[in-house]
Amino acid sequence: MNRRLFLNLAGSAAVSGLLRPTAFSANAPRPNILLIYADDLGYGDLSCYGAKNIRTPNLDRMAKGGVRFTDAHSSSATCTPSRYSMLTGEYAWRKKGTGVLPGDARLIIDPKRPTLPGMLQNAGYRTGVVGKWHLGLGDGNLDWNGEIKPGPLEIGFDSAFLMPATGDRVPCVYVKDRRVVGLDPKDPIKVDYQKPIGGEPTGRKNPELLRVHPSHGHDMAIVNGVSRIGYMTGGKSALWVDEDMAAEFVKRGIEFIDQQGREPFFLYFATHGIHVPRLPNRRFAGKTSMGPRGDAIAELDWTAGQLLDHLERRGLAKNTLVIFTSDNGPVVDDGYKDDAVEKLGGHRPAGPLRGGKYSNFEGGTRVPMIARWPERIKPGVSGALVGQQDFFASFATLSGAKLGKDAAPDSFDVLPALLGESTKGRDWIVEHARALSIRRGEYKLIAANPGPAVSRYTNIEMGTGSEPQLYRVTQDPGEQKNLAGTMPDKAKELSALLEKVKASPRSRVDVRTSVDNHQ
Repeated sequence: MNRRLFLNLAGSAAVSGLLRPTAFSANAPRPNILLIYADDLGYGDLSCYGAKNIRTPNLDRMAKGGVRFTDAHSSSATCTPSRYSMLTGEYAWRKKGTGVLPGDARLIIDPKRPTLPGMLQNAGYRTGVVGKWHLGLGDGNLDWNGEIKPGPLEIGFDSAFLMPATGDRVPCVYVKDRRVVGLDPKDPIKVDYQKPIGGEPTGRKNPELLRVHPSHGHDMAIVNGVSRIGYMTGGKSALWVDEDMAAEFVKRGIEFIDQQGREPFFLYFATHGIHVPRLPNRRFAGKTSMGPRGDAIAELDWTAGQLLDHLERRGLAKNTLVIFTSDNGPVVDDGYKDDAVEKLGGHRPAGPLRGGKYSNFEGGTRVPMIARWPERIKPGVSGALVGQQDFFASFATLSGAKLGKDAAPDSFDVLPALLGESTKGRDWIVEHARALSIRRGEYKLIAANPGPAVSRYTNIEMGTGSEPQLYRVTQDPGEQKNLAGTMPDKAKELSALLEKVKASPRSRVDVRTSVDNHQ
């Protein structure tokens, strides 16, 4: 091959994202990527993060063989926006309609935009999603009895097996690719989030039919003895069994892995655990002292262990990058009376952090994150500041893809930090909850956001205040000492940076940081 032809082919491969990153030798295979995404799991909920009242041996094993991060963040303190940001590389607060969605919402990711799975698909990866979706389906007025599109297959996934929204929202059915699984055409599904339909009993009017009772909300359609959010009729043969959900997702995840061919795979495995309703399989009942919430953590650990063990059996573990993390911080009472509050004991779901799910404090977005790749990652603990929206740009480098200027606008390449090869991650990160906060170095600024200090539903401290708050989180992880009054220059500096990020639609390009060496 002459030099010009070689350079032309190399250039074409770079544009299509098929060249391998320079960090690897030319003959080294690109790694498989398994992203295990837990739901509502707090920074202090795993024994490898200091939990004493519960043991998580499989995730502890993963942490022992990989890198355990102490300053990793979801992009939001709630689920839908975190998932949106991770898959698009764009902060969800930039786009209207990315808050927590009802179960009948339309797809909120534009199929025309670059996505994380689409980028990897173009780079030669086989892509799949299993588990919780909660990003909407269809383009409005979806008919659950026909072809369901657009959805995951339209934004870069080759295959999908998912629950449409959450376990506490209807419809309570699985969707495989573009069809509801096990649906009887003679018993069509109808869903309504505005009014009761079909004369079906509800949790509000028929509490005697419930085996788990709501503490707030969650009193509409009854499925499997649990009342949910939203109304639903039909689809009886397609309804999921809550206690079997974790095992069903594991089964589908293993099926995807077993289709391994010559190309590498990317599997986004989004668990339902430990979101409400917490109904772990009977094999986990009573495994902990903390009731269903603790037992759900034990089931989550089992889930991760099943996937890790299968990689070992298939001989794929050595060259598979596995990342385990959570979509937001913890919540104890999130709508059901399941003894989670009464049996919490001395357990601290957010560990040393303040707040939790929905909160502006660190407990809202600072989450557990573990990365393991036996062929590349050396075991250790990392304090690098990293965000889940950074998976997009980092995996682009890992796969050899080239990002366009407008792709992944808020995603930074922190691959050396993710692999434990550098202690430097992001220079700054925006946290999203009731208000926006910004972390940089040792300090965090929470923008002014008046409101109740504690949620009357979840009993979580919300981090509200009529004035901005400033904390030195490296020395004060519990955010107890507000320094805004004594360090006004630092507060002003961080406020200005936050405004600059908000004003720029592409912080990866426009807001320079110390991690943009590859941009």
